[in-house]
Amino acid sequence: MTLGIQVPSTTKAVVVRKSNTKSSQEYVNDAVLEDIPLHQLEPGEVLVKIHAVAFNHRDVWIRKGLYPGIQDGAVFGADGAGVIVASGDSQNDSMINQRVFLLPSHGWDDHPDAPEFQFGVVGGVRWPALGTFAEYVVVEKDKVLPSAPHLSDIDMAAWPTAGLTAWRATMVNAEVQRGQNILITGIGGGVALTALQLAVAQGASVYVTSGNQEKINKAIELGAKGGANYKDPNWPKEIHKLIRKNSPAGFPAVLDAVVDSGGGDIMTSIGSILKQGGRVICYGMTAQPKITFTMREVLRNQRLIGSTMGSTQDLRDATEFLSKHKIVPVVSQVVRGLGNAEKGFEMLRSGMQFGKIIIEVGDTKTKL
Repeated sequence: MTLGIQVPSTTKAVVVRKSNTKSSQEYVNDAVLEDIPLHQLEPGEVLVKIHAVAFNHRDVWIRKGLYPGIQDGAVFGADGAGVIVASGDSQNDSMINQRVFLLPSHGWDDHPDAPEFQFGVVGGVRWPALGTFAEYVVVEKDKVLPSAPHLSDIDMAAWPTAGLTAWRATMVNAEVQRGQNILITGIGGGVALTALQLAVAQGASVYVTSGNQEKINKAIELGAKGGANYKDPNWPKEIHKLIRKNSPAGFPAVLDAVVDSGGGDIMTSIGSILKQGGRVICYGMTAQPKITFTMREVLRNQRLIGSTMGSTQDLRDATEFLSKHKIVPVVSQVVRGLGNAEKGFEMLRSGMQFGKIIIEVGDTKTKL
């Protein structure tokens, strides 16, 4: 039995289509707004009316053909928030009218170390065969989580992928604690900014790097103690100066952990200011696809830990922390309507954003 609105037979969605023209942005795939079919709800499924969705860098990589498993006709997008408007279960289903956001990945339930099953990020790929850049999405009940009451759907859409990745890197793998000194590199992207917000809420002293002084200044407004421009070869010394300036008397002026998105020479760059036994958590390699690790780091017991997204349980824990501390994800720009998705792709490709880029699909102002 379906409860709620009549399930539409189709929905508008932004899908992957092979490009027939040469793109100046090196795109081999287009993002096309189409009407696609929706199947009728089965038991255990719900219909989510999408109010807002968020871009991730992987959406641009899919446009460029640089992501595994790309599927022609698949719906773009891993992040989305909205409201459940119909259910495939009984007429007493309590999920009707509940504000939710979609899980951005499948295959990792609650194992503390790594996925239990085949792991995949939704949107634009053969599996999981789901994407969020649509007016409506049919999804299994266990693939949605309740939205944080203090956030609008625009803010909520900015959370899932960035929040999950940042939580796993910062709170699980880096084990950030109150009073620690933490460095977050490449501030400005959604994950780095969320990691900053989480670490500040946890009571850590956070330092950042960026190639843009304005982004460093904005990070300070969000609670960072200071930052350095990574284009300056002496940036580690600048970070060390800031740590010494802010460290209480009698406390070691060193980093406890680094949350990094660049790779490359991060270990050798910060090794002298990272404490013995300190951790470097790498969740991306935007600078270079490898990290240099020398005998110096071995002798200092410093650890390099890879960190990719996280489990559903991680996301539950992260969202509980988000709600407890009333954290609001940083949104850079909002695009109105799925038909203007190309504007969002261009903003993301330019790299000038500070925070997430959102498409407002429908009513985003309702809060619980």
